[in-house]
Amino acid sequence: MAVRVQEAAFDAGAELNAFAAAVAGAGAVVSFTGVVRDRDGGLSRMEVEHYPGMTERAIAAMVDEARARWALTGALVIHRHGVLQVGAPIMMVATAAPHRVAAFAAAEYLMDYLKSRAPFWKKEITASGAAWVAARDEDEDALSRWTGADDR
Repeated sequence: MAVRVQEAAFDAGAELNAFAAAVAGAGAVVSFTGVVRDRDGGLSRMEVEHYPGMTERAIAAMVDEARARWALTGALVIHRHGVLQVGAPIMMVATAAPHRVAAFAAAEYLMDYLKSRAPFWKKEITASGAAWVAARDEDEDALSRWTGADDR
């Protein structure tokens, strides 16, 4: 298991290759890389803040839960903070398991929890000003499928 919260950019292909090479007994490796997107046009950049130590512990707990639910042979979560440009990788999840169903489910679980519960604060900067990114109902709805209830 590896959790990294970092300011530096990462190479998703290199990270995936290193992860896949290091997992033993995996029949499936699944990865997802999220990039900063400009939903409405005009996004200059995104600024991501977090509390060092607390953030890593929260993400590690999410990974531990995924490993308890599915027979994972490995898990990797990378999330960036700081100033990020449009199109820049912001996060990556990789999971490995003996079978694809577990690898896919665990990856989705981690992505849903990262989107809704990881302690990051995101501010979008546009030509007209700055605004904090609010929680979205669809992200909360995605998360509720893992608990079977809406725990907002």
